[in-house]
Amino acid sequence: MLSIRNNIAELERIAAERDSVIDCYRDTIRNVANYAVEVDEQTTSQHRRHVTAVAESLSFETLREASSTLRALLRDYRAKAAGYLNDIREQLASTARALEAVMESLAQTDGDSDTRMRAALNGLREVAQHPAAAPIRDLLLAAANAVGQSVEEMRKQHQAHVAQFTTEIRMLHQRIGQLESAATIDSVTQLLTRAEIERHIQSLGPREVSLLLMSTSGLRLAEARFNGGVAAELAGAFTRRLRNVLPPHTAIGRWSTEEFVAVLNAAPAEAIQLAKIVSEQLSGTYACLLEGKVVRPNLQVRVTVVEPAEGGPDRLLARVRESMTRALAVSA
Repeated sequence: MLSIRNNIAELERIAAERDSVIDCYRDTIRNVANYAVEVDEQTTSQHRRHVTAVAESLSFETLREASSTLRALLRDYRAKAAGYLNDIREQLASTARALEAVMESLAQTDGDSDTRMRAALNGLREVAQHPAAAPIRDLLLAAANAVGQSVEEMRKQHQAHVAQFTTEIRMLHQRIGQLESAATIDSVTQLLTRAEIERHIQSLGPREVSLLLMSTSGLRLAEARFNGGVAAELAGAFTRRLRNVLPPHTAIGRWSTEEFVAVLNAAPAEAIQLAKIVSEQLSGTYACLLEGKVVRPNLQVRVTVVEPAEGGPDRLLARVRESMTRALAVSA
């Protein structure tokens, strides 16, 4: 009996500790929701609502699923925040350009006006010294001095405005730099368009390059089964994984909806090895978000290596087009 009571007590202690851990994890998730950085009202409120729902539905049985859902929610919010910051950066850059244009205009206007005004004042003073102007000399000189003082005050005000604009432009550029750093999170997923990757291939010199032609299966299915947002997120996740596998600064382009091209500064043997890694590591299930819930679309990747051949970049591009046409015909 004593042994049974001890076992029951131990089980109760373990259950209490488990419940305490779940409560702590739930509070942590709620804090993640409450302290999310404000982006725009709709995006932030939706993010908080979805994260809070994860906390409310948390149980010991759903721990792993909750962890996966939370990670996907945070990744999605980071991407949206990066896009929001990029929009602000563009607005600030536009404002800075407008201020610089105003400053250039003011500087040009100030120089021309100052020259004309000083010439007019000098002419007025010369007229005042003419013997014929003796009866109104004092009046002319007083008027010239008054105009000169007004011009000087206007010049000082103008310089103050220019200094203020200069300070604002400097602050804007600093802020733009900060936003550019924050927005680089999203820039790693950007791909060249088909036209851009074709131009890039045509611009290749005689150096040794190999091309990876990647045909994916699952993006169209993800859009049909879920929605366009899931398909876009799946493509972004695939691209991020691809960049992690390929050498830094590899040019990657999206040929069509499910076809991609990567230009490698590598020998064919190395390209074949990378093709095998891409096919093995990037094929499989991906975690994406659909209305705050994790869905797991599947993506299969087939990779073909195109080696350099005689005929230069034009011949290489022709071979890419032939291969991609065959891949598109098969996928259709």
